[in-house]
Amino acid sequence: MLALSKSPRAERLVTTSPLTADVVRRYVASDVGAVVGALTRQGLLVSVDHLGEEVTDEAQTGAAVDTYVSLLDLLPAGADVSVKLTALGLRLSQRLATANAAAICAAAEAKGVTVTLDAEEHDTIAGLHAVHAVLRREHPEVGVVVQAYLPDSLDRCEKIGAARVRLCKGAYTAPGGYRRTADIDRSFVRCLKVLMAGTGYPMVATHDPRLLRIASTLAVLDGRDTTGFEYQMLYGVRPEEQTRLAGLGSRVRVYVPYGADWYAYLMRRLAERPRNLAFFLRSLVSRR
Repeated sequence: MLALSKSPRAERLVTTSPLTADVVRRYVASDVGAVVGALTRQGLLVSVDHLGEEVTDEAQTGAAVDTYVSLLDLLPAGADVSVKLTALGLRLSQRLATANAAAICAAAEAKGVTVTLDAEEHDTIAGLHAVHAVLRREHPEVGVVVQAYLPDSLDRCEKIGAARVRLCKGAYTAPGGYRRTADIDRSFVRCLKVLMAGTGYPMVATHDPRLLRIASTLAVLDGRDTTGFEYQMLYGVRPEEQTRLAGLGSRVRVYVPYGADWYAYLMRRLAERPRNLAFFLRSLVSRR
């Protein structure tokens, strides 16, 4: 599935099929304002991501900044926007990506919205954390993602300090990266222990029931109340669990992607969860 996410031929097949609309709507917001409003009324927080990654010129990065600034008008205070640095020009220039991200951070702060820098392919991770370190000097609330499948994830968590950190398993592959589910889970827990015991704000991004139980136990052991960390889950995945946790008083943030460039995102979600893949395949052969 990860290989298919990079295949132009597969992308043409999937995106032009009239049978994919239902599954796309399940995981990607068609009307982001309406989706955000509905989730907020359920007591859930949101992190919104405008889909789109690689750019080829500086003008495209400016358009990405404008899109995020316009998005802020649709979000309530306390919301978050999730930003991919490759959409802001990271592969063109780290300085350009930093300047563009800083512009989004400044606009978001004026609206009471936070910004989280999303993690991407393994070769962008060093640049991601370099940009994050620079931005925190002027925008201390900017968050960053750490992917547990990478072997240096624990070191990242130990060195990152009092920051907002979204810990996830990771939806990519990398040379030397953990591949077995058990190894990734063990790495996730090691990182989670460091973050919960630290001075930052952990954002626990998983749907795994066992890891959710471990997170809640660690929070109690480390003296964190429900305002000291949050759970994060994807739009369309385990919605009942999202509302259940929120009903218990936990902070639960739903990651809401939107936009026309949804193909690569959807393929990575299907790669993560076999149940998602089965649902998708059924949608291709049946309208029921």
